[in-house]
Amino acid sequence: MYTISAKLTFWIPHAGSLKDKRQVGRSLIDKTRRRFNASVAEVDTQDVRQTLTVGVAVVSGEAAHARHCLDEIVRFMEATADAELTGVEYD
Repeated sequence: MYTISAKLTFWIPHAGSLKDKRQVGRSLIDKTRRRFNASVAEVDTQDVRQTLTVGVAVVSGEAAHARHCLDEIVRFMEATADAELTGVEYD
């Protein structure tokens, strides 16, 4: 069994409040969960208005498959988010 994870940081310049940020975050997390069989959650910067930090974890029987799935999720989130992806940290 192989587990791989990543922490993605997004910049949301139009977020005027935490409510705006959470709406963007909830939408992105829900879309990602529906499309992929992966664990996705907001993991940091909950009180920072324009920064969203999301953690993603994938479990697979093969390391290459887990990495491919995680890369696909990162590409999907970057393309789908109503925000700018500013950083990705793989673990």
